[in-house]
Amino acid sequence: MNAPPAPSAPPAPPAPSARADDGAQPERAPFPTVRRIGLAEPLRWLARGAADFRRHPGPALFYGVCFAAMGWLLGLLLRPSPGTMMALTAGFLLVGPVMAMGLYEIARRREAGLSCDLAATMVVWKGNLVNLAILGIGLEIVMALWARTSMMIIAIFFPRRMPSVAALLDEIAAGANLGFLGTWLGAGAIFATLVFMFTAVAIPMMLDRRTDAITAVLASVLAFGRNPGPMLLWAVLIVALTVAGFATLFVGLIVTVPWIGLATWHAYRDLIEPVPTGGRVPPV
Repeated sequence: MNAPPAPSAPPAPPAPSARADDGAQPERAPFPTVRRIGLAEPLRWLARGAADFRRHPGPALFYGVCFAAMGWLLGLLLRPSPGTMMALTAGFLLVGPVMAMGLYEIARRREAGLSCDLAATMVVWKGNLVNLAILGIGLEIVMALWARTSMMIIAIFFPRRMPSVAALLDEIAAGANLGFLGTWLGAGAIFATLVFMFTAVAIPMMLDRRTDAITAVLASVLAFGRNPGPMLLWAVLIVALTVAGFATLFVGLIVTVPWIGLATWHAYRDLIEPVPTGGRVPPV
């Protein structure tokens, strides 16, 4: 008589992450950990950015010249429309973080000990194209809203005719139309503060970790909220250096924009806790 077959081993239970009844989702990267920093850290970011600039002046100056050339082009094309020129020149600050992606890559490569040729910095956006595009579109919408707001303020204070930029500056220097200046600068400060909160570390994080746009923006807002003193100082330094670049008919932007962009990478490094070893995905 044949022996009865041995009972088969019971099937192994599914792994916890694969069970259908517990609603488990695929593993996701943890939300970035935001650090608290000291008040003087923004000054150290500028010092590190200056060191990066000295180490790789060629690629950095290329981006500075591009920013300055854009300012010159806006001034040339929009000379007949001073209101629009003022709005777009100020809006320059709103989209600057996206335009400075190549500068973040310069600082990242120097930190990692990689070669830093210009060609490598110009294609860095390919590593997280969709999310960078989403954030860029959002900033463009904010810029369009600011341009519209700026034109409305000018129309309210100058209902009969649009003054030229030279005439407007002469009036302000003489102490006239200070109400217009305060209103225009106040509205611009609101837009600039919002953009700064959303992008202070968002874009370097998106390039470094391929983070989605929403996570990067939330982390940036959290970094601002946990470090209001240092972040406000950092914002003041950025505005001061940018205004210095504008005051020299955009020539100063050749230096100040790369300096700010390189320093922004170090701001991101200090504000956001690094990914654990083996968990970082470098940009393409």
